[in-house]
Amino acid sequence: MRVATGKQRGLQALCDERGVIGALAIDQRDALRKLFAKATGLTAESIPAKTLSEFKEHVSKILTPYASAILLDPEYGLPAAEKRDPRAGLLLAYEHTGYDRSIAGRLPRLLDGFTVARLKNEGADAVKVLLYYSPFSESSINTGKKSWVERVGEECAAADVPFFLELVSYHDEIDEKSAEFARVKPDIVTRSVQEFCNPRYAVDVLKVGLPVNIRFVESRHLTPGEAVFTRAEAREYCRRASEAASLPFIYLSEGLSNEVFIDGLAIAAEAGSDFSGVLCGRATWQDGVEVFAQHGPARLQKWLEDEGVGNIRNINACLAAARPCMTRASSNP
Repeated sequence: MRVATGKQRGLQALCDERGVIGALAIDQRDALRKLFAKATGLTAESIPAKTLSEFKEHVSKILTPYASAILLDPEYGLPAAEKRDPRAGLLLAYEHTGYDRSIAGRLPRLLDGFTVARLKNEGADAVKVLLYYSPFSESSINTGKKSWVERVGEECAAADVPFFLELVSYHDEIDEKSAEFARVKPDIVTRSVQEFCNPRYAVDVLKVGLPVNIRFVESRHLTPGEAVFTRAEAREYCRRASEAASLPFIYLSEGLSNEVFIDGLAIAAEAGSDFSGVLCGRATWQDGVEVFAQHGPARLQKWLEDEGVGNIRNINACLAAARPCMTRASSNP
């Protein structure tokens, strides 16, 4: 089955002239509040919604001339959508931020008061949902998550809007920042990709983390004994995860710094990964939060024009190895 006409138009709106996605992500809500809380010394709950919206507007206005698209949330990001460069496509998030920690499984929730049709009416060229997923979770938990993804896929198909599924790897019993998790992450990413490429989910593009935690790959930044993987092993895991994908997939930065994320993209390129681009957030703009919080919008604008633009250009330079999104999408059975 070929990509439907509306979906094709939506995907094209998100790609550059090569058919590659070089998108900027700033749909963070709770995570952005925490960054502002750290920068101001306030509690996350006391950060005003206006602060989030204004920050997103500045980022959108200054950085989207260098991006093929921007991912925003409809709660605080719609004013920023209006500030984006006319050539930049728009993805809107459909999931509720975070998860209920009192319930096992990091279960997903959709935003109250929104539908795919409404997001499309707000100007979305595509809709994105985030799913915490581990193949090691209890089958009852994963059965519910799979059904949830199917329902979103059906809704996107009915509205003829591209469906981007963001897969965030985790393990119920292991700290994601640990070396122990780094060892199991390649398997989690590869098996998750295999699962959600199944046509039953009607996903158009997967948004995934690199299959290895780059912080544990040998480099000049690590002391002997800290590395979990050699660079050759990291390349092999990137190759395996890429081969598991029958859909277009793009990488997310997972909160990595600009320098570390770029190193990860270099490893993926060396591995011959078939990635179709990036949807990169904090690696581009996160250091601007403190600038805005401490010095205001004028200083943020200058920081974005210098450091922010430099960050996004550094990432864009890594996309020479990326493969066109549309060819793979339109040929997917």
